[in-house]
Amino acid sequence: MALRINDTIPNLHVVTDLGEYDLHDWIGDSWAILFSHPKDFTPVCTTEFGAVAQLADEWAKRGTKVMGISVDGVDEHKQWKGDIEKTAGADAGFPIIADEDLAVAKALDMLPADAYLPDGRTPADSATVRSVFIVAPNKKVQLMMTYPMSVGRNFAEVLRALDGLQRTYEQPLATPANWETGQDVIVALSLDDAAATEKFGELDIKLPYLRYAKNPA
Repeated sequence: MALRINDTIPNLHVVTDLGEYDLHDWIGDSWAILFSHPKDFTPVCTTEFGAVAQLADEWAKRGTKVMGISVDGVDEHKQWKGDIEKTAGADAGFPIIADEDLAVAKALDMLPADAYLPDGRTPADSATVRSVFIVAPNKKVQLMMTYPMSVGRNFAEVLRALDGLQRTYEQPLATPANWETGQDVIVALSLDDAAATEKFGELDIKLPYLRYAKNPA
């Protein structure tokens, strides 16, 4: 079945270079980011995993765990991390799933159910395994993005999206285009003006359906 926003992420048992986990137990009460790639020792993905490593303090500030996904094995992951750390100048302390049987890629709807990896495969054989998933503490998927092989992922944008998700989580709020932390937020139409003002303070009403409130603490 296809995975959609607000679906509960499958509670898969995964093998990583740092041990074995059940995904729900690994997430616990935290936010989580799963980010995947089609093959170890590839140039674009090396820079991407390096970017994730460099943001370790930012993930920690936001109570967020990160885990990579690869369709290569544990031994390859361990060797590849040396290259990642060398080029990024940062410790790649996050686990990377060894999804050699494609169970995770298929469960997260990155590959079709009948997909397989041929002998002598190249990254093109698993090219769609280039996705980012942000998962809330309730284990529900909040965001999904998939990139092509030729465009490196922007993890500053992943961080910005995470900030927006955490700010609006289980609140009648949304963020406008290009929102950054500290900027005003949009009040949901589920609240009328009076209820919105009572909950969030004075509103900046641009249109009857576009009402801003100060970013709540």
